[in-house]
Formats: sequence, structure tokens, C-alpha cells
Amino acid sequence: MTSKQRAYLRGLANTMEPIVHAGKGGVSDAMRKQADDALTARELIKGRVLETAPASTRDIAEDIAASVGAEVVQVIGRTFVLYRRNEKEPKIVLPK
Repeated sequence: MTSKQRAYLRGLANTMEPIVHAGKGGVSDAMRKQADDALTARELIKGRVLETAPASTRDIAEDIAASVGAEVVQVIGRTFVLYRRNEKEPKIVLPK
């Protein structure tokens, strides 16, 4: 993914609300399933890591991304953004 594409996705995610939340239990199978389903439906999701989480925001974002086949677009503070293109029905057209 190019920096221009990453910047475009960051702009789209700016107005989104976090839909995946990681807490003191860390990353669970249910959270991975929720992220997978949301990425299939939306292609771009935002998540939040609570202060009680056992790992850093980047570690949790990379863990979820690796398990669902997504890319980490951005990590700022306790918020992260993930992107995975829907091959069957793409909703987001990335700039070249």
C-alpha cells in the first residue's frame, strides 16, 4: 500500500466510530470474528484499545490484522484503523 493510499484511508476513517474494542482480556476469538465480519461488510474499520489491555495498541492491531488478513492503516494513541479489500464487492476505490 502506498503512502497516498494510506492517507486516503486515514481520511475516510477520520469520521468513523470505533467498532472493535480490546480490553483487559486482550484479543479474543470473538473479537477476531467481529473484525473479520466488519471488514467484509465495510472494508475499513476503526478499533480502540482500553487502558487495561495487556499489550500495546500496535501489537493488538497487528495481531487482529494478521488473523483476518487485513492491513494496519494507522495507529494513534489507543485507536487503530484496519483495511481489507473485499474482492467480491469492493466499496472503496483506492487512488493509484
